[in-house]
Formats: sequence, C-alpha cells, structure tokens
Amino acid sequence: MESMGKKKARPRRSFTSEFKAEIVELCRRGDRSVGQVAKDFDLTETAVRGWVKQAEVDGGERDGLTSSEREELAVLRRENRRLREDVEVLRRATAFFAKETR
Repeated sequence: MESMGKKKARPRRSFTSEFKAEIVELCRRGDRSVGQVAKDFDLTETAVRGWVKQAEVDGGERDGLTSSEREELAVLRRENRRLREDVEVLRRATAFFAKETR
C-alpha cells in the first residue's frame, strides 16, 4: 500500500539544442499550449517552460543570463573550486614543512 499514489522517478534525460529549439517554436506558434506540447512529446511542463524562458533570455526578450553566460559561469566556478583546492594543498604542505624544519 505504500507505493499507491507515488509515481516512479523518471531517469534523467538529455535533449539536443535542436530538439529544444523545435519545442520552443511549437510553443511560440500559439496553436497549442505549453502543457499540450509537453504532453504530446512526453516532456515535463516545467522543462518546456524553462526552455521557452531561456530562449526568451537568449533572444533579448527577457532579463537574465544567456546560455553562453551560464556556460561561462559554470566553467569559471569549476576553475575557482579547483584553484581553491590547490591553494589548500599548498597551505597544508607549507604547514607540514614548517613543522619539519623546527
């Protein structure tokens, strides 16, 4: 009885930018709602709304980070994390060798 009413989690899927652009175009045409497009292609409505929103940002119709800015931010955050780890290793090595020389 525990599983009644609970949906099984769907595995994470990835889609090409071309597919996303086609879905966004279908939504923008206006002959079908976002919910109907999502249902027709077995997508979540939240994902489709996010794609439409990101397309509006990329097209300059809405404020926010463009796709290229988001990608650059992710790269910079990864690099920043790696550099912080490197600094921590050097800090520990310095402390270790400072103890050894006393």
